[in-house]
Amino acid sequence: MMEINSTTKKLLFNTVRVDTVLEDGSEGSGTAFIVSHNHLNSTYLFIVTNRHLVESVQRGGLVFTQKRNGQPIFGKRFQLNIDDFSHAWYMHPDPEIDLAIIPLRPLEQAANDQGVELYYHTIDSRLAPDAITLSALDVPEEVFFIGYPSGVWDQVNLMPIFRRGTTATPIALEFEGRKEFLIDAAVFPGSSGSPVFVNPSDTLRMTRPTNRKLIFAGIVTAVFFREEANHLIPAPVPANNHSIVMGSEMIDLGLVIKAQVVVDLINIYLSKWLD
Repeated sequence: MMEINSTTKKLLFNTVRVDTVLEDGSEGSGTAFIVSHNHLNSTYLFIVTNRHLVESVQRGGLVFTQKRNGQPIFGKRFQLNIDDFSHAWYMHPDPEIDLAIIPLRPLEQAANDQGVELYYHTIDSRLAPDAITLSALDVPEEVFFIGYPSGVWDQVNLMPIFRRGTTATPIALEFEGRKEFLIDAAVFPGSSGSPVFVNPSDTLRMTRPTNRKLIFAGIVTAVFFREEANHLIPAPVPANNHSIVMGSEMIDLGLVIKAQVVVDLINIYLSKWLD
């Protein structure tokens, strides 16, 4: 059995599969992930995903691996179904920002009440890069993201899929004036909500000595489609293949919301509910 003894192995248990039934009755899937955030000497855990993945959903569930004696039980799933799924999420107050979060603790307590322990690892929000780190990053930088592309996963072991790519625009800049950047990678339906990490190049390590092996860079939100000759459009990564326009072609460019926007949303939520 695999030991969870590295950072990347832990990331296998950072993502949560989101299975949904849409209003038209079709089934969809996507990706969410767990972030830990320190606020006023307390640590809060949130599940993060895209707004478009949870809006207009009739029914939805989050799939976790169960835990025993502090270790994952590979293949032992627990699906936490949420009543009134779309309304359970806190959406970013700016409707143009494709983010939604939900506190993990109440969901975990609901599982515990059923005698189930959940196995997961979190992304520390402090892994989101500051402006100095962003400016030191090169182009391209190696990235990888984790999720369930086209719904593919290891159903027996409940493992997500790792994918690699590179940054396609400088992360320090705001692509088209928004807190986003592009990655050159194969982004497919189901990849929506995937966390994106930068594996820093030697340039960053020389420019700014750091013990950070990985940088939490952001969350996949959209993919570029070619609808016709010389006409490209960014569109939300759909939860299923049915919403892809026939005849359109994905061109392996993914749009990523920067990690700081995720942190900002968590702070907005905490200021709203704790004050």
